[in-house]
Amino acid sequence: MRILHVDSNSAYLSWTAADLLEKGYPLDIRTVPSAIAEDPDNRHGIILAKSIPAKAYKIGTGESLFEARQRCPGLLVFPPDYDLYLACSDAMYDILYQYSPLIQRYSVDECFVDFSACEERFGPAEEAAVEIKNRIRDELGFTVNIGVGPNKLLAKMAGELSKPDKVHTLLDRRELEEKLWPLPVGELFMVGRASVRKLEKINIRTIGDLARADRALLRSLLKSHGQLIWEYANGIDCDRVIPNGEILQKGLSNSMTLPADVLSRLEAEQYLLSLTDRVAGRLRRQGCKASLVGVSVKAASFLRYTHQIRLPFFTDDTTTIYRYVCRLFEECWKGEPVRQLGVRLSEFVRADEFQLSVFDFEKLPEDEALNRVVDQIRARFGQTAIYRGTFANTDLKPLEGGVNDGNYMMMGGYKL
Repeated sequence: MRILHVDSNSAYLSWTAADLLEKGYPLDIRTVPSAIAEDPDNRHGIILAKSIPAKAYKIGTGESLFEARQRCPGLLVFPPDYDLYLACSDAMYDILYQYSPLIQRYSVDECFVDFSACEERFGPAEEAAVEIKNRIRDELGFTVNIGVGPNKLLAKMAGELSKPDKVHTLLDRRELEEKLWPLPVGELFMVGRASVRKLEKINIRTIGDLARADRALLRSLLKSHGQLIWEYANGIDCDRVIPNGEILQKGLSNSMTLPADVLSRLEAEQYLLSLTDRVAGRLRRQGCKASLVGVSVKAASFLRYTHQIRLPFFTDDTTTIYRYVCRLFEECWKGEPVRQLGVRLSEFVRADEFQLSVFDFEKLPEDEALNRVVDQIRARFGQTAIYRGTFANTDLKPLEGGVNDGNYMMMGGYKL
């Protein structure tokens, strides 16, 4: 068996950098301290990705933008563009498909490729991996790491050995012992911080220590998980590559840290509609409908509330989803100032497999036609080309391509 694990380096930032360069931006943001975060004008957006130079300032994924700028005042910040990321992911997939039809899209930025039957045509997997890596860099403008192994686990671990823009192998026991076993045990896939603490108490500090440990002891300490990570440390993995042409995604969500604390229900609902419009549009582009709608509310006191409802039908209609979003917000909001809002959709079916609500037969064609036209206009002219008229006299401004797309959106007619 020969499995490739292809992983885009600093995906969100790298894809943004490639897009900016293609549009004439004078700087490759990968070469300077930079980050992808929520709207830079918001107060405490979260860092989603950062450049290698930003690591020198100890900027980490998941920390607040405010904290990052305290350590690096000159940090360049760009909003996320999820449509761009999906396009880059698809472009990477298209190149991989030219080498093997057996591809598992593990996430938006990584794929497993079963190359076992392709070596006769393309040569050894290690050489093909170098060719694929270089093609992605030269044709798409971003870099990937590719790991080559006899199974998915070792391919993934090989790709993590050093970055960026490299090919690594873990093909046999010798390479396993030389390259993997000296690493800290926390570097092994599926070994989290809690497991590390327990393992270190019995002097298991490296992956090699774990591989040589007694299985019975590990089972007594970590139960079935102890057996699993012992197998992983010894390179044992029977999981096969499951081909799928789509990203495995269980849900879609958008959240927004508000420019100022919101005190009124009406204003909160304006932001909720902008989020609903964005996430519903992404749902339709994936050709899916959802039956679970959720809302998250973070108060100015940093207390967080979540509420969700399972619908008796599936929908991708913005107005229908927004109606339930408002109901959920009203049920969970306690009247305090609101700092952050989020909308989440999950439990998907394909658009042609959904069940209608008995109350929606008459309105459905009209709603679907409206959504379809709006999606077509935005696809051609940009996310801000059309918005609901209620926002025409407000100061809210949409951010093209970011999580806050559609801040003009509000109930009422659309406006061009």
